[in-house]
Amino acid sequence: MVEWTDAERAAITSLWSSVDVGEIGPQALVRLLVVYPWTQRHFSGFGNLSTYAAIAGNPKVCEHGKTVMGGLESAVKNLDNIKNTYAKLSVMHSEKLHVDPDNFRLLAECITVCCAMKFGPSVFTPEVQEAWQKFLAVVVSALGRQYH
Repeated sequence: MVEWTDAERAAITSLWSSVDVGEIGPQALVRLLVVYPWTQRHFSGFGNLSTYAAIAGNPKVCEHGKTVMGGLESAVKNLDNIKNTYAKLSVMHSEKLHVDPDNFRLLAECITVCCAMKFGPSVFTPEVQEAWQKFLAVVVSALGRQYH
């Protein structure tokens, strides 16, 4: 079990309360698919992903980005039980979708970049980033649990 300080809990929940899932989610998924094009293989049913414009304008990418961020909301609400919160998602991504677990880490990095760009240094301070990245590392670990 992860131990959270009061400052970490406050940083995570405060940042989350400002996150627009309809903005950050799609931006992060677009960034993932463009910067790490090999991740596109898991989205073959999404249609044309051949260019940045095609990816950014793809409604399925946008919707899935929102879905991903909705999943993060579950983790924020269950900071003390993220592993169990993500148990079914871990099984689904491992056994049904066969997603490379490293892709979770790459997406977490993209989410962090999008948050940093959105909120800037006055909100996304080094302390907030530290707590946020710890949070995302716990989420990534929970999603990858079924693989071990």
